[in-house]
Amino acid sequence: MMKKILLVCFSFWFFSTNAQETYKVNGVKDERPGLHAFINATLHVDYQTSIENATLVIQKGEVIDAGKNAVVPDGAIVHDLKGKHIYPSFIELSSKIGMPKAENGRSSGPQLGPKKEGAYNANDAIKAYFNAHEAFEYKDSDADKMRKAGFGVVLTHNQDGLVRGTGSVIALHNGPENEIILKETASQHFSFDKGSSTQDNPSSLMGAIALIKQTYLDAKWYANQNEMIDISLNAFNQNKSYPQFFDAGGDKLYVLRADQLGDEFGVQYIIKGNGDEYQRLDEIKATNAQLILPVNYPEAYDVEDPFEAMNVSLEDMKHWEMAPSNLKMLADKGINYSITSDGLKDPSKLSSMITHSLEAGLAEEQALKALTYNPAQFVKMGDKLGSLSKGKYANFIITDGSPIKKDTKIYENWVKGNPYKYLDYSLPELAGDYTLSIGELEYQMEAKGDPGKEKFKIVVNDSTSYDIKSDISKQLISLSFKDESKEKAGKIRLSGWLNDGGLSGNAKMPDGSWVKWNATLNNQDTEEDTEEDKKDEEKEAIKDDLGSLIYPFVAHGNTEKPKTETILIKNATVWTNEAEGVLENTDVLLENGKIAKIGKGLTASGAREIDGTGKHLTPGIIDEHSHIAISRGVNEGSEAVTAEVNIEDVVNSEDINIYRQLSGGVVASQLLHGSANPIGGRSAIIKLKWGYSPEEMKIDWADKFIKFALGENVKQSNWGERNTIRFPQTRMGVEQVFEDAFTRAREYEAEWKAYNALSKRDKANANAPRRDLELETLVEILNSERFISCHSYVQSEINMLMKVAERYGFRINTFTHILEGYKLADKMKEHGVGGSTFSDWWAYKFEVNDAIPYNAALMHGEGVVTAINSDDAEMGRRLNQEAGKTMKYGGVPVEEALKMVTLNPAKLLHLDDRMGSIKVGKDADVVLWSDEPLSIYAKAEKTIIEGTVFFNRDEQEEKLNAIQAERARLVAKMQGEKSNGNSTQKAKKKSQIIYHCETEIQNYSSLK
Repeated sequence: MMKKILLVCFSFWFFSTNAQETYKVNGVKDERPGLHAFINATLHVDYQTSIENATLVIQKGEVIDAGKNAVVPDGAIVHDLKGKHIYPSFIELSSKIGMPKAENGRSSGPQLGPKKEGAYNANDAIKAYFNAHEAFEYKDSDADKMRKAGFGVVLTHNQDGLVRGTGSVIALHNGPENEIILKETASQHFSFDKGSSTQDNPSSLMGAIALIKQTYLDAKWYANQNEMIDISLNAFNQNKSYPQFFDAGGDKLYVLRADQLGDEFGVQYIIKGNGDEYQRLDEIKATNAQLILPVNYPEAYDVEDPFEAMNVSLEDMKHWEMAPSNLKMLADKGINYSITSDGLKDPSKLSSMITHSLEAGLAEEQALKALTYNPAQFVKMGDKLGSLSKGKYANFIITDGSPIKKDTKIYENWVKGNPYKYLDYSLPELAGDYTLSIGELEYQMEAKGDPGKEKFKIVVNDSTSYDIKSDISKQLISLSFKDESKEKAGKIRLSGWLNDGGLSGNAKMPDGSWVKWNATLNNQDTEEDTEEDKKDEEKEAIKDDLGSLIYPFVAHGNTEKPKTETILIKNATVWTNEAEGVLENTDVLLENGKIAKIGKGLTASGAREIDGTGKHLTPGIIDEHSHIAISRGVNEGSEAVTAEVNIEDVVNSEDINIYRQLSGGVVASQLLHGSANPIGGRSAIIKLKWGYSPEEMKIDWADKFIKFALGENVKQSNWGERNTIRFPQTRMGVEQVFEDAFTRAREYEAEWKAYNALSKRDKANANAPRRDLELETLVEILNSERFISCHSYVQSEINMLMKVAERYGFRINTFTHILEGYKLADKMKEHGVGGSTFSDWWAYKFEVNDAIPYNAALMHGEGVVTAINSDDAEMGRRLNQEAGKTMKYGGVPVEEALKMVTLNPAKLLHLDDRMGSIKVGKDADVVLWSDEPLSIYAKAEKTIIEGTVFFNRDEQEEKLNAIQAERARLVAKMQGEKSNGNSTQKAKKKSQIIYHCETEIQNYSSLK
């Protein structure tokens, strides 16, 4: 037995020869074959196959035999595991081990171009040229943290930039880099975070997405040209053959955005999620993406102080409770994923976190699969990794049970046949409560800790105990302590050994006498079973008490997405916005999402009837100029022209302002880019379908629009002294931006027309022009396929832009804000442009000094299609009242005033054939008001979109009570966590940036 133990110990310092020798050996060459046999183990060959009393044989870092009948070869070092478990070691797919630390920091001023010198891409965030295997520097202290958690292999890559270059598969053993790199080029990596780049562009999420899209187009063009050298694009093309990984940092919507981006270019990304995918299960499932999922579940919040508790949102409370269920919910949906420790401060917490998921119902096999088999498949190394069948790398862990449970001990981790020892499995398990008898004396003794590292103490009562010094070596044990209950406490010294019932031996007493001693493990079966039963009951109670999913996953979300109904509204005052005008005591039938009938005495079988007596039914309000429901930045102000960016890429369906504006009767909004540059980004036109996904909210049949801007913002006069570099810096420079942009667009269009006119033979011998998303968008404007909504204030600039448009053969669609519209309404009418304005904003900056509240009435009187917009999340809730102000300032008739927030914005957005009035065949987008709609007393009682009730004031009290009850339940549950001794985090308020035209952010990566 002693010989076997010595052999096992000896094996821990020798390394097997896994590769051909490429370095001279300093000393005597070691040619031992690394032949080991592990016997009497429960062998988990893979995540679903376990063999009792099995043998695992490895040689030169690979498995050569495994199973019940595996033969121990002659000369093998034998390890008797005595019933211990062997599992395949874990594989981490989101690591930066061995990668250089990115240098970060803002430039002292604007940085319009790249810093990196050489024939690289024009943007520093495109780092496709970076190869992990070239920069990799092994650091065993980092590797050891992962090994202790059960990992044997990682996919490491540079976690910096939008296009991050390639990743390498690394074995976590202490050897030369050229031996531990298992696959030098295994993947290409992307993210939405530009990382250490200090280049101004991109300054928003939509800018980041646009840059990645343009990079795909540039790489395709680059592959077919011989005009220039771009190391970044060349590498990008070379890397496309590898699995493509996308780190979608943010929330579940970022997973959807990453997948949509990939779909546009025929790429199926493997996407690293955020742990909240359960909140959009159906949409995540529809991506068909394989996921990498973190398990950095949040701690409960400290909500003892009721005022502090108010700072925690319902969303955060519910996510704390439901996050551990994420893995199970996705598995139940058939979504394929791997698990990452990335995001945990300490990888050793992995098993504790996964235990929470197991308690939430996750199958153990699924968790093991997600840590072994799946990641091996994701990096196309299933032939070498992920299981312990013959020919696979000898990557395994020796444990006392399932390694994904928090109390399981990992004794050893073998990586390519190289052993790393953390606990000695040959040592006895001594932890427990004992009755210690020393001669005539009796004590209660407690032992806690891992084998060989136990801490002993004498327990007097619940509050009094004293430590025992101990020394444990294999089967021998020495203990010593002073009996502090005695007046003259002398040291009692125990020497003994392990026996079947506990410990025993001889003790030397303080007076020098010798007595026998023994420590018997207390029979705790009944008590422990009772405690375990209680814990199981508590776990079941927790499962039963789990809150409901809501859509969206914020306060006022619904447990089910609202559905289209057949609705009959009876006896209402109907404001049609049509030639019929206002109809008294009239019925309106909504069916299949459309307005089906208008009249008196209507009936409809199976319809939901709503009594409209004394109430007013109007078309839904449409906000021509809004900035709600946008993620990570409303401005891409890094360049003068950013027509390539698109608000459609960053629609945020979870924004509470959607619901708030539904409560004010708003059914649709144009989400506009800000006013940081003369030519901004493309807009998104959405219906406020609360609870639906971003794609479901977009009006896919709507014409396409873009935001232009004039004035102080675009010339950066209010940006501070730092921003004096980017052109333009004057109003006359703004005109030159437009002239230059449209001139380039014409040339671009002519280039493509010439190419497309070539014969097939000539095309085959010609290079296609480079596709440019910015110029493509401008060509759409020239051809009246995309329409301009222009931020404007000053008469002279408004006049200038109309003339620019006329010179290039198109028309401006809408001047928004346009507080000096009254000065040139006749010219606007002649040009054919509409005006969308504020009702009574003025004097909030210099160029607004000439604004008057009669502006809307004067433009309307001149025949200009005039709308009232919000540009503000708060104002968007009361646009009916803003329209009512035009009756006071200018005497606009009430029906015409209502049209300024319904039919007129529909006309400006080219939606009026389906929206903006109550007419048979139009979309059933209507609002039932408690009073005359423009009155300050009017409340939107029901806001209906396409026959679906998205806001019902009758349910508000019930909703608020439900929210309060849910918060109270979760507060009590969190208080229970704290009282049970579990750690908590400080309650903190989640802030939200409310975007306006001029909102410019420096670090979009930190925002949702």
